[in-house]
Amino acid sequence: MARFPKGYVKPTDSCDSCLAWGNFSGRLCPTCYMFGRGHDAAVCTGCRRDQPLKWNYCRLCWCQARLNAKAVVGRPMDETDVRGRLAAVRHHQLFFVGMHYRRRPTLAARTRGGRRGATRKPPPAPARRPDPGWRQLPLFAQIPRDYSRLALASPWLAWAKYLAHRLAETRGWGRNIRFAVNRGLALVLTGHVEGDVIRHTEIFAPLRALDLPVGHTVTVLDKMGIFEDDSEPSFERWLAERLEGLAPGIRSEAERWTRLLRDGGPRSLPRREGTVWLYLNRVRPALLEWSNPYDHLREVTRDDVLTYIKTLHGHQRHDQLVALRSLFTWAKRNGLIFRNPTSRIKVGQYEYAVLQPLVPEQVDRSVAAATTPATRLILALAAVHAARVAQIANLMLDDLDIGNRRLTIAGRVRPLDELTLKLLLDWLEHRRNRWPNTANLHLLINNQTATRTSRASNHWISASMRGQDATLERLRVDRQLEEALTHGPDPLHLAEVFGLDEKTAMRYADSARALLHQAAEQPLQ
Repeated sequence: MARFPKGYVKPTDSCDSCLAWGNFSGRLCPTCYMFGRGHDAAVCTGCRRDQPLKWNYCRLCWCQARLNAKAVVGRPMDETDVRGRLAAVRHHQLFFVGMHYRRRPTLAARTRGGRRGATRKPPPAPARRPDPGWRQLPLFAQIPRDYSRLALASPWLAWAKYLAHRLAETRGWGRNIRFAVNRGLALVLTGHVEGDVIRHTEIFAPLRALDLPVGHTVTVLDKMGIFEDDSEPSFERWLAERLEGLAPGIRSEAERWTRLLRDGGPRSLPRREGTVWLYLNRVRPALLEWSNPYDHLREVTRDDVLTYIKTLHGHQRHDQLVALRSLFTWAKRNGLIFRNPTSRIKVGQYEYAVLQPLVPEQVDRSVAAATTPATRLILALAAVHAARVAQIANLMLDDLDIGNRRLTIAGRVRPLDELTLKLLLDWLEHRRNRWPNTANLHLLINNQTATRTSRASNHWISASMRGQDATLERLRVDRQLEEALTHGPDPLHLAEVFGLDEKTAMRYADSARALLHQAAEQPLQ
């Protein structure tokens, strides 16, 4: 797929369906896009084009028939009258995008609330779980249902719509999301009876085909207690992919070790999923090489390990040897191998380079890239308070104490400076205007998380600074290094201010001491 440069604007073009000329994104104008979502494509009876059809005619033929009817009668006509003129269409009058929106001849009267059009629909009546009463028990197990039709009248659907309305009120779902969720519920509750279970694998494809929200619909079904999540976890798919190509015996042992890292055991704590990914990715090249001559880990010798690590250098050698030692130590402890081939092979002390401060031009470019209230606040939290990306994403509204000018980051209370306070107030004002009904208690939200209760992703938090020299991580490191240069290379001070581990604080202190020594040795000019 072609990638356009930043700031690219699609030129004025014609719609592939109705041939209308105008400014729009994609191949279709917005009206044709919505028309195609609700109608199947086939050969049009009028223009003989392969297009989405309504009563065997495409939208372009419908527009021309409506235009012909208006020219004869002098006013817009109903759909039934226009349908009778479809067969008489012999040509098409081209038009601009937006000229064929059907409007009423006169403006609709304003309602009491100031909105035009029909009054707002009342909320659904309170409903509860349908009473099963007496029913015929099924002779066979539940068979897959046909989701091609909608259940418009059902006690289960009435209960589901009532629960969806309550969730929408508490979580701030917008009008479009409410409408789409109700359509999805009408689709998946077709033919539902007491005792049936709606599974994720059955409804995912039908909902996605109609571009309906799967997550919000599943939330309502789970609230009803009739949903079963039988989808395959992403970890299982990833594990099967990474173990592909290994010898059967090595594959089985590596899988047991990986699952123990993730789930933990009687004498080991579970690791984070990111750590599990790193460990398996680091041992996989060696296991692939040993899968050609060997079938099990017990056949791997010390010479094989030494021969393999001779091809590695620096950080790569250190990381892969640590992961291999973890694998073979577990195998020796569980009696899968007779001798640990990685024992007495020194990993070595990893030599860290001296941390270097950012230059002002790099910081200025990152500041210029922060153009929204959210990105400005994220930049300040990283550059002023040395907050990590995950810590920024996990900030809650309760972590703010604007009255006392305090901010709690990862359990540590920090004073609010003038810059951060101003950016916080700007963001809270934007947040209140953009999502006034959201129930998400996280400080930073976006269009996806505003209708949920989960936090924003690390990818979204760091997206604005991606590609810059001064990324959020480098800004965080630069802030801690600046503290060490300003107040002296004192590890205890750094650990107290930023909550650093003792080894990390010593690394910053050593880098600051080296930089200060270099500056002292330079001759005065």
